Amino acid sequence: MTDLALADAPSATTAQRPWLAHYPPGVPARIDTARYPSVVALLEDAWRRHAARDASCCMGSRLRFREVDELSSALAAWLQDKGLAKGDRVAVMMPNLPQYMVAIGAILRAGCVVVNVNPLYTARELAHQLKDSGATAIVVLENFAHTLEEAIDSTAVRHVVLASMGDLLGFWKGQLVNFAVRHLKKMVPEFRLPLGQARTVTRFNMAIAEGTRLSLKPVAIGPDDVAFLQYTGGTTGVSKGATLLHRNVVANILQSEAWFGPMLDKLGDKPLTAVCALPLYHIFALTICYLMGARLGIMNLLVPNPRDIPGLIRTLSEHRINMFPAVNTLLNALANEPDFARLDFSELVVTNSGGMAVQQATAEKWLKITGCPVVEGYGLSETSPVATSNRLDVAEFSGTIGMPIPSTEIAIRDDEGRDLPLGTPGEICIRGPQVMAGYWNRPDETAKAISPDGFFKSGDVGIMDERGYVRIVDRKKDMVLVSGFNVYPTEIEQVVNLHPGVLECAAIGIPDARSGEAVKLFVVKKDPTLSEDDVAAWCRDNFTAYKRPKVIEFRDELPKSPVGKVLRRELRSSAGG
Repeated sequence: MTDLALADAPSATTAQRPWLAHYPPGVPARIDTARYPSVVALLEDAWRRHAARDASCCMGSRLRFREVDELSSALAAWLQDKGLAKGDRVAVMMPNLPQYMVAIGAILRAGCVVVNVNPLYTARELAHQLKDSGATAIVVLENFAHTLEEAIDSTAVRHVVLASMGDLLGFWKGQLVNFAVRHLKKMVPEFRLPLGQARTVTRFNMAIAEGTRLSLKPVAIGPDDVAFLQYTGGTTGVSKGATLLHRNVVANILQSEAWFGPMLDKLGDKPLTAVCALPLYHIFALTICYLMGARLGIMNLLVPNPRDIPGLIRTLSEHRINMFPAVNTLLNALANEPDFARLDFSELVVTNSGGMAVQQATAEKWLKITGCPVVEGYGLSETSPVATSNRLDVAEFSGTIGMPIPSTEIAIRDDEGRDLPLGTPGEICIRGPQVMAGYWNRPDETAKAISPDGFFKSGDVGIMDERGYVRIVDRKKDMVLVSGFNVYPTEIEQVVNLHPGVLECAAIGIPDARSGEAVKLFVVKKDPTLSEDDVAAWCRDNFTAYKRPKVIEFRDELPKSPVGKVLRRELRSSAGG
């Protein structure tokens, strides 16, 4: 790993930043955010240093960093040849495939802005994001072209790059995969993208071939240029585009390297493997798997469909994995599969989780099976994403999101923006070089989200202890007010999930004539014989009266976002809350 120099920054005492006294050995208080002027400079350096190493493995086919460099250069030259200029927005809509890694590199090298799109969007959702971002081009997997067909006429998109599943798997394997996907599995619905006077549709490999005959024109890209428009998941309101500058993303890559590097160093200088099951269009996988992975020369084991748990386990069985970024739902699903426990975890040194609260029951099962503790962290699209993390040398579940990573400050504030004493619940506010510039074309929302002194208001309620560790209490809007008492769904879920008969659960507030609101609990059974009385008895044993669920409903599954977050808003809607 490279030596991380400290950046110039105001000095602070341990009393002001208590977490600094508890940093792991080798992790600096601050990092040099000016080392690279752009994500492009960082990636090109990484591709050059790790040229001979594998950048990805997908469906058994590998792509080296040298090839990602060459292919992205060709595609970037093609984009420029089509008239795309610095600052133009280009959308990417596909699951975890090597084409995604190439497309991101190409868009950034052409001086354009990446707009990551959830491939499971409906036409309405896709049209909204394309129109809001002003995207003029899109790289889309053909499996989702039918959605684009419905949306495209209402957008400014003029150039479509149409990828196929097998594009970068080698000629014969690619042909076989494409045939199976199109004709046997019927995964490509019919589509006919409308062609207009100024609209082109070009196959991915054709664009690459054309680009190899062109020259990539150098683009001056600086720290304050926009790199990504990262749309928020929409689980707590209308989706907005977080404007991430090159300096924001570079900072978070280097911050993450500073935090994870010392642990990964223990494996020596051999090539490492990370599981990339979280979608690359989400900021967690984008930064930690792809971008930090490139920085450290890590091979990403790309998983296009992580919902296929048996298939994922078969893939994992073919590799010695070293790093496994995940969310609680994925960890829980794997830990409950008997075949998963038979895998070799002898070289797994980092299991890091974010995006949603890690349940104690899940963390304990994972540790028992793998011998590798789950290290919970915290971040948002607006913070590129990582803001806090637990130490990687933890031995057991802590129930916290850890402490601020290098060059990051956390303040716990009240509704008036005043700092609260340690141990007092308040809004988690974040300041650091990874915090976004604002919401795309939404100065009103930006003003609400970022305080005058530069702290991003997360909307999460948390408590900081005397060591600087932060524990999330809950989302502000998810808090349930029962007869004037605050009830936090995360607490209910953490405890109920410890019941041996519960696979997973979610709690929400519902209207109640007597108490204003009451708790409703949705439960997915692990034990088919689990009854409402069993759950109610567990709650009576663990909660004071006002916290106990008034209504318990069993479900076959809980609604989740593609990243694995339980969608409480959908549960509230179905319950009339």
